[in-house]
Amino acid sequence: MKIKYPFVILLAWVFISTIPGMTEGSEVYIIEVADAISPGTSEFINSGIDKAEQSEAACVIIELDTPGGLAESMRQIVQRILNSKIPVVVYVSPRGARAASAGVMITMAADIAAMAPGTNIGAAHPVGAGGKDIEGKMNEKVINDMVAHAKSVAESRGRNVQWVEDAIRDSVSVTETEALKENIIDLIAKDTDDLIAQMNGRSVKDKGVLKLDDVNKVVLEETLRTKILRTISNPNIAYILMMIGLAGLYFELSHPGAIFPGVIGGICLILAFFALQTLPVNYAGILLIVLAIIFFIMEMKITSYGLLSIAGVVSLLLGSLMLFESTGPYLSLSWSVLLPTLMVVSGFFVLVAGLVFRAQRSKPSTGSRGLIGEIGIVKQTLAPEGKVFVHGELWNATAKEQIDEGIKVRVVNVDRLILQVEPLEEQPVST
Repeated sequence: MKIKYPFVILLAWVFISTIPGMTEGSEVYIIEVADAISPGTSEFINSGIDKAEQSEAACVIIELDTPGGLAESMRQIVQRILNSKIPVVVYVSPRGARAASAGVMITMAADIAAMAPGTNIGAAHPVGAGGKDIEGKMNEKVINDMVAHAKSVAESRGRNVQWVEDAIRDSVSVTETEALKENIIDLIAKDTDDLIAQMNGRSVKDKGVLKLDDVNKVVLEETLRTKILRTISNPNIAYILMMIGLAGLYFELSHPGAIFPGVIGGICLILAFFALQTLPVNYAGILLIVLAIIFFIMEMKITSYGLLSIAGVVSLLLGSLMLFESTGPYLSLSWSVLLPTLMVVSGFFVLVAGLVFRAQRSKPSTGSRGLIGEIGIVKQTLAPEGKVFVHGELWNATAKEQIDEGIKVRVVNVDRLILQVEPLEEQPVST
């Protein structure tokens, strides 16, 4: 049978194939996140979505397992997901995983939210440093801001707005079956392959229909920069780097020319500052740590009998405790890191300060100044010139009066390798 109007049919096929979401993507990008939400995590997820968009992937799947994290990093991830040109799927997995605190907001922002069996989501109440509740008006301000943000995200995705508010205000948490029933998530999938199979042919608002037949799974790996950022953005690592940096520079300043401690200290300090600018830092803590270093330096110059060292240790402790304004215990300094680091660094500062102070106060033991005050024996009568034996060597010497051979003398001055001496004991009087 002869096909009529072949040109019209060709135009129709071209038009249909260009409708968004109707073309079959050849790849599904997978981003695995099993850590607290931090600046490194934010960069990893956002750069992964960028790569997927550039490759025109069918969708991005974020496999999420997190206890929560920094609010600012979470907002950056949520904003990137909401503005993604391709569908973004958040899949809470594997079995036993959770999407707590900041993880709730990231899951809510997804075009498709899914959970594996045996997982849970919720408990998004904001907390302060060390996991303690934020007190006073600030608590109300933080909660209301987060609730408004969460409700806006949930409404835009057509999810349970009331549950999101309860998760923030009352730390409500639910299992995957309860989440599906309460319209918190869209799917329950046993693994990634099952998830892809269930999403195939599913319509995504403003992004067309997912065509996932025979797609290739591309698991994104962290770049070296992202790994470094994620590692040093851990408050414990950032704190240790800062302490090593300060100790190295302190040693270099107190012993000029050592070079190696100064180089290591400079590198560690730069890495620490890079990490600190991504973390919620309390500047009062930094000032107290700087004040501690000043106290240790003053200990080298002033005789305080250890009082300045004690003040330095106290300032270092208080500064360390106040350094980070964390929103959860997983982003605050661990006591198992804080106390040993504090003891080692404080001991190092006190030891170096003590050595420098002792060196400044001690009598020189080398060179011409080291000879002054030394005791020697006259080997050739000084009348007024002769020779004396001092420090295992024979020296030319002079005296204001005649000193016979064998008499002990004390060095009082050195002038161009000639010793000026005086008798250590009275010479026998001749009659």
